[in-house]
Amino acid sequence: MSSEGKTFLKELEELINRHSMENNSDTPDFLLAEYLCACLTAYNKATRRRDGWYNFHPFFRRPNK
Repeated sequence: MSSEGKTFLKELEELINRHSMENNSDTPDFLLAEYLCACLTAYNKATRRRDGWYNFHPFFRRPNK
């Protein structure tokens, strides 16, 4: 994981803890943060595959011509 990813993960963990979002599930905040990061990774992968399926190239990922 990049240092940027580690920073995001740590900040997410702290945010979950600050708002006591872990209380309902009684799950440690670091596990919830890891889970949410994994969800974001899976979502990003799915949208890239979907875009490839439809041959769609968002303006920020257009291949060089």
